[in-house]
Amino acid sequence: MDTENPSAPSRAQSRIAGKNHPHARPQSGVVHDNARHTENFTVIGNHLAQHPELSLLAIGLATYIQSVRQGTAVDIKTLADRFPEGPTRIAAALNELEEHGYLRRTRERTPTGRIVTRTVSCNRPGHRNAPAETPERPARRTTAATDKPPPRTPRKRLPAVPQPSNTSPALLQTALDILAGLRRRDPRLLLSATDAERLAPGVAAWLERDIAPTAVRHALTENLPNEPLIRPAAFLAHRLAAQLPPPPPFRPPAASAPPVRHPLRNCDTCDRGYRGPDPLNCQDCCRRRQPTPAAA
Repeated sequence: MDTENPSAPSRAQSRIAGKNHPHARPQSGVVHDNARHTENFTVIGNHLAQHPELSLLAIGLATYIQSVRQGTAVDIKTLADRFPEGPTRIAAALNELEEHGYLRRTRERTPTGRIVTRTVSCNRPGHRNAPAETPERPARRTTAATDKPPPRTPRKRLPAVPQPSNTSPALLQTALDILAGLRRRDPRLLLSATDAERLAPGVAAWLERDIAPTAVRHALTENLPNEPLIRPAAFLAHRLAAQLPPPPPFRPPAASAPPVRHPLRNCDTCDRGYRGPDPLNCQDCCRRRQPTPAAA
């Protein structure tokens, strides 16, 4: 029990403030008394604020240029009027910033022909030429997507066809018969029942214009293109609308024969003048001469 432990410290070590408390108040140098900005501030990178080669005037000038709004004049004359430094020192500081990539100055011609200097401030030189670092993302599983059937493309609507003024069932049935018989003229004109119902009003509009079914069938099947018809219903709808004949001319009803004008005569019985089909007696005397049903 009386044996000494040689590894035990002889006395307690004192705590080093800079090592154990990195945020403790330093013994020398600058001490920051910072407040968080929430408005009216500019973010400046340490690569500019602590640049090892730029002069203090160039760093301050770059900070000012980055803090102003776009469109603010930053030419040598304007900066010389704004700050106490003269044009020579300001021009030298601008050259420093341009040499290190914090400014780009180009001469351009305006639409009016005037030559102006365009100044572009860059808060991080070389960021446009640096390759963009895209983090690698794990590949997504596509098994669920491949199991789903591909989306169906919506069916295109047929062009509008003429509409008849009379939609009687007999007229529409005749139109459907004409459309159903087109495939006998050309197998490419085979229509579905839905397409035939949509095209039937257009054929009915032809029929009510005194166009015979044979003429309608001939107009829809003549001069067909040689290439395959991808949408025969759309092709027929276009023909029904584009080649619609004009309405038939107006036919007035037949005029009735003008009334017969009989000559003026004197009745042999009453001696009155009259006009009538009987050459001897007027209409009143003729009625009196006719036997009554009771007398018969």
